[in-house]
Amino acid sequence: MTGKEVERLILREFEGFIFDLDGTVYLGERPIRGAKEVIERLRSSGKKVLFLSNKPIATRESYAEKLTGFGIETSPEEVINSSLVLTRYLSRIKPGAGVFPIGERPLIEELERAGFRITDVPEEIEVVVLAMDRTFNYSKLLTAYRASKRGAFLIATNPDPTCPMDGGEFPDCASIIAALEACSGRKVEVIVGKPSPIMVEEAMRYLDLPPQKCVITGDRLGTDIAMGKRAGILSILVLTGVTKREDLRKSEIKPDLVLNGIWEMSGLIG
Repeated sequence: MTGKEVERLILREFEGFIFDLDGTVYLGERPIRGAKEVIERLRSSGKKVLFLSNKPIATRESYAEKLTGFGIETSPEEVINSSLVLTRYLSRIKPGAGVFPIGERPLIEELERAGFRITDVPEEIEVVVLAMDRTFNYSKLLTAYRASKRGAFLIATNPDPTCPMDGGEFPDCASIIAALEACSGRKVEVIVGKPSPIMVEEAMRYLDLPPQKCVITGDRLGTDIAMGKRAGILSILVLTGVTKREDLRKSEIKPDLVLNGIWEMSGLIG
């Protein structure tokens, strides 16, 4: 599909619009211009909007509050992040299990609400959860290592190597995955965040639409765009976040459309 074909079809053929957050709708504490207007226009046209984030260090409620503060009225139900997806997935396959999470408070609270037993005793750990953790240390790695050697199930929130935040990019979950895999000799069994089909399933369940009726807009080739390409969701890359034109030129992952920023979607939706 050419860029011109996408432009003609964008509003007529698609019903669900999925947006990544940091790098797409906002940068840190600053909204990206045009985001409010584009999202309002989609909603007023009867389109469904969903925000999708791989970042597990904030709650859905805090994401919704942040977006609302930018003038984009949002409920927590309109936000899906990797913490929620991981917890729902574990609830299906290992309900009530003993879990050792390497992650921050929002992830731990999500697991506790779902009825998991949080423990750091290797003999009690049935699942090791890996996520971005700005308090990651040797002690946590050692506990995860010991649990992994006892056969604990290894699962991670997202595959991102870095996370864009105020002050630049920070090491993300991929660095913690690499640390445990290096010492344990085991591979993480499941990663639930974008581009995983598990994340796609959660998004489609909320939107109640087939992938072919949806559009995903994001700033990362390896997560946002890769998810779209694998799932049959039309993909739009914006250049306001991690990916630059040089990265796009070198990558085998190609979006259906490239925009300088979300504001250029205004011209696509009339």
